[in-house]
Amino acid sequence: MLYRRFEQLIDIFRDAPTAAPPGKVLPFYLYYLRQVWPSFAALLVVGLIGALIEVALFSYLSRIIDLTQNTPNTRFFSEHGSELLWMLVVALVLRPIFVGLHDLLVHQTISPGMTSMIRWQNHSYVLKQSLNFFQNDFAGRIAQRIMQTGNSLRDSAVQAVDALWHVLIYAISSLVLFAEADWRLMIPLMSWIACYIGALYYFVPRVKERSVISSDARSKLMGRIVDGYTNIATLKLFAHTHSEQQYAREAITEQTEKTQLAARVVTSMDVVITTLNGLLIATTTGLALWLWTESLISVGAIALATGLVIRIVNMSGWIMWVVNGIFENIGMVQDGLQTIAQPVSVTDRQDAPRLKVDRGGVRFEDVDFHYGKGNRIISGLTLDIRPGEKIGLIGPSGAGKSTLVNLLLRLYDLEGGRILIDGQDIAHVTQESLREQIGMITQDTSLLHRSIRENLLYGKPGASDDELWEAVRKARADEFIPQLSDAQGRTGFDAHVGERGVKLSGGQRQRIAIARVLLKNAPILIMDEATSALDSEVEAAIQESLETLMHGKTVIAIAHRLSTIARMDRLVVLEKGHIAESGSHSELLAHQGLYARLWHHQTGGFVGID
Repeated sequence: MLYRRFEQLIDIFRDAPTAAPPGKVLPFYLYYLRQVWPSFAALLVVGLIGALIEVALFSYLSRIIDLTQNTPNTRFFSEHGSELLWMLVVALVLRPIFVGLHDLLVHQTISPGMTSMIRWQNHSYVLKQSLNFFQNDFAGRIAQRIMQTGNSLRDSAVQAVDALWHVLIYAISSLVLFAEADWRLMIPLMSWIACYIGALYYFVPRVKERSVISSDARSKLMGRIVDGYTNIATLKLFAHTHSEQQYAREAITEQTEKTQLAARVVTSMDVVITTLNGLLIATTTGLALWLWTESLISVGAIALATGLVIRIVNMSGWIMWVVNGIFENIGMVQDGLQTIAQPVSVTDRQDAPRLKVDRGGVRFEDVDFHYGKGNRIISGLTLDIRPGEKIGLIGPSGAGKSTLVNLLLRLYDLEGGRILIDGQDIAHVTQESLREQIGMITQDTSLLHRSIRENLLYGKPGASDDELWEAVRKARADEFIPQLSDAQGRTGFDAHVGERGVKLSGGQRQRIAIARVLLKNAPILIMDEATSALDSEVEAAIQESLETLMHGKTVIAIAHRLSTIARMDRLVVLEKGHIAESGSHSELLAHQGLYARLWHHQTGGFVGID
């Protein structure tokens, strides 16, 4: 029950306080620490009391030695029993209680809770990024930065709190206790503190700087390795295992060299601190012995000074590694900021309404767009698609067909013009509601590494098994789904399909995608080479289902195989981002323009259309 209470102190799925996390290191830390401040406030209090108890134990040692020298052994317990009892309570009761509270706060509350909260909020934010964000980076590097940033921020914050009290309490208490014995005992310790701070001031920024470089190299290595695993089929097909090893070897070499450079600073700092510690032990012990020979301090004071100095020396090594760890973690957080704190390029307007589609008319109005390049992909394009009209987009590669579809889905923002659906500017409505009204079947169908059922339910969450079976039957997927099984023995709808659906053939993936869109039943349908992965027999078998799917919907179809879209109501031919031609199949053939040339290249003029 006690563990459960501490484990529930942080709500790991709480909403982020702002739309985006800060882009600088210190505000980024404060952004998350404010959300869990009660736990860190409790840790500060517990750490303060714990540090005072540790120092008190050394004071008790000195006190016991002096009491044994000044009290006859027969009267020792009778005269000092109450004082000894209090020492016992501190050592056997208070110390375990506060150590336990410290561990509960760190291991049950902050360590799992804060880390998961940071990861949840970062993941939720990164999911809002545009398609371009993910296309410009390794998926592995993005995931690595999200995972490591939560760990690093938590560790550095907890270590800073622990180190703060130990440094302050030990330094101040030691100086006070030394001053009570003899003020001259303070001189070696004060000199050591000054040198210690100077060493940290010199080394720590260098550790941080090189840790940022090392962390970036580590993320790059992770990205390359994951990229290879994700595209393992390509590696095998082209027999480039050696090339892939060399690609990873370069990243491993770079990461190792950067880590070694960071380690050089750590080793140098370790040697300097160890030398300073040796000087502290020698000077403090020597000075205490000299003061005792001059009858200026007691034997208990020697024990106190020597014990505290040894403790400070041991603690200084710990603090050195803690400080090193803090700044190494800060470096990792700083590396993570390159991904996590990037502004979202495609955002909803504040209080944007949901898109309402009654008819399904689409209008591209004087649209301009390019992918951050000098030449425009789409320039001044205007296109009206009537409600329920079925158009085919045709054109050579790079003409702008897929770009036009991506703009309609608002995967990118326009640079000029606007796109309207039933008179509503898609830039003024929520992205979620926009994409809910559009069903899309893509050429490169990638499925989630989950069950067939979970992939299908993306089309209609909460759909019944009867609805699932009806959709897969129409998509002719009922022929293979019952025979599917995975390595864990799951079958049928429960079988997992592998990363991006690699356990299924291209045609099987395409039929799952079609079934998913059938379930979604959105009023606007986009088909980008929807039947490209299907053989002719299967394509003919599901043609009726596609006709049913398109019935009553506004349809935009892209196909390089012109025979698959020649029956559309209207064909729009794109060339270099402009509409070159528009009309029916027969009209465009009669026009003897670009479409006619493309048609004759594919068919030789022998394929007729009724």
